[in-house]
Amino acid sequence: MSEKYDVIVVGSGPGGYVAAIRCAQLGLKTACVEKGELGGTCLNIGCIPSKALLHSSELYYQVEHHFPEHGVQAGHLSFDFDKMMERKRVVVKGFTQGVGTLFQKNKVTHLKGTGVLKSANTVSVDGAEFQASSIILATGSEPIRLPFLSIDEKRVVTSTGALALESVPQKMIVIGAGAIGVELGSVYSRLGSQVTFIEFLPRICATMDEAISRAFQQVLEKQGMSFHLSSKVTAADTTSQMIKLTVEKEGEKSQFEANVVLCAIGRRPYSTNLGLENVGISLNERGFVPINGRFQTNVPNIYAIGDIVEGPMLAHKAMEEGVAVAELIAGKQPEIDYIAIPNVVYTDPEVAAVGLTEAEAKNFGLTVKTGSFPFRINSRAKCTGEIEGMVKIVADGASDRILGMHILGAHASEIIAEGVVAIENKMTALELGNTVHAHPTFTEAVKEAALAVHGRPIHR
Repeated sequence: MSEKYDVIVVGSGPGGYVAAIRCAQLGLKTACVEKGELGGTCLNIGCIPSKALLHSSELYYQVEHHFPEHGVQAGHLSFDFDKMMERKRVVVKGFTQGVGTLFQKNKVTHLKGTGVLKSANTVSVDGAEFQASSIILATGSEPIRLPFLSIDEKRVVTSTGALALESVPQKMIVIGAGAIGVELGSVYSRLGSQVTFIEFLPRICATMDEAISRAFQQVLEKQGMSFHLSSKVTAADTTSQMIKLTVEKEGEKSQFEANVVLCAIGRRPYSTNLGLENVGISLNERGFVPINGRFQTNVPNIYAIGDIVEGPMLAHKAMEEGVAVAELIAGKQPEIDYIAIPNVVYTDPEVAAVGLTEAEAKNFGLTVKTGSFPFRINSRAKCTGEIEGMVKIVADGASDRILGMHILGAHASEIIAEGVVAIENKMTALELGNTVHAHPTFTEAVKEAALAVHGRPIHR
C-alpha cells in the first residue's frame, strides 16, 4: 500500500516550499515533490543568483565610477568573473540546503522526482504512487521562447543561461526590456558589455507608472545601455560567429549583431505534463490553471498557487499564497490583499511599486491626486551621492487614501514596504506625510511626496 499524506505539494519553489512548511506547522502530514534542487526557479536559476550577480557587478561599477567622487582611489581595477560566478553558486547552494534543513525541522518529506497526478488523491513520483487528502500544485513558470530563435543557453540564452555565461560578452542584445531583461542586461553592462535592448512595447517595464518608466530609461541610458522601443525581432541568423537579428519598426527593417542574445520576453506557467487531464483539470487560453477564491481547481481537493495561476509572477506573491492555501486546508480563513503586493526591479538605482499607477487609478474612474519628491533634494541621498530618481504617491482625490506608491532610487526595494503598510492599513497621504521620519534618511522622500499630494512639501 502506498504511503498516505494529508497534503502533497508538487513543486518546491517559493510557493511550494512555504506551503509545505506551513502545512506541517499546522499539524498536517506533508510531502513536497521536487525533481531538481529544492527551491525551484527562484532559488536556483532566478531571484537569488541574479541578485547575487547584480550586487557583485554593482560593487565593481561603484568602485569604477563613483568611488573617486568620495575621495577613494582604488588604483588598478579589475574583476574576476569566475569568482563572481562561484560566489553566486555558493549563495544559491546555501539557500537550497536551507530549504532542506527547514523541511527536516518541520518534518516535511521530500519526494525527489517528477510528480504527475494520477487521480484526485494520487500523485505518481517517477512511478511510485503516493496518496493525499489534498494536493497543492506549485510548479512555477518557464521562459517564453521565440519560435525562430533556437536557444542553446550558450550564445542564445534565456535567463537561465544568462546566469551561467563563461565570460562577459563584448556585445549583448536583450530581447525584452521588462524586469528580467533590464536586471540581467545591467549585470553585463556594468562589466563592460555593450548592451542593446529590443522592446516590442513603446516603453520599458511597461507595467510601471509612466513617469517612473521614462525616468528609469533615462538613467539606464546614462549608464551606457541603449533601447530600441516599439520594435519587433522577426528573424535570427546564428550560423556565423556573431548572431544577427532582423528587427522591424514601423515597417522598416534593421540588422543588429551581438555575441550573446538574451531572450527575456516573459514567462509562462509550467502547467503541462502534470497529469491534469487525468483528473479533468483544463487550462485557460493562456495556459494557467483556473482556480476559485480559495485556490481550488475544479477538483475541490486539488489547489494551485504561484506562477501557474493568474496574477503577477512574483516569488513573494507565491509565498503568501503558500501560507494562505495551507491555512485554508487547515480550516482557517486567511486573506491576501493583492493590491498591496509590491513589485521590484533590482537594478541600480532600483525601481519598486505597490498599488495602482496614476493611469490605472484614472481608468477606474477615480479622481486622482499625486505628489512626488526627487532624491536629488533628499539630504541622505546627497550625502551618499545616490541622487537619481524620485518617490511618487498616487492618492484618491476624494478620500486622500493612498492608492499607489512608486519609487525609482537607491534602496527602493526596502523603502517600498512603507507603501505596502500604508495601503494595507488604508492610510491617507496626509497621515503618511505627518508621520515622523528619522533625519537624514532616504525615507524622508516618502514623507515629502505624501505632503506634496497636498501641495505642501517642506524641502521643495
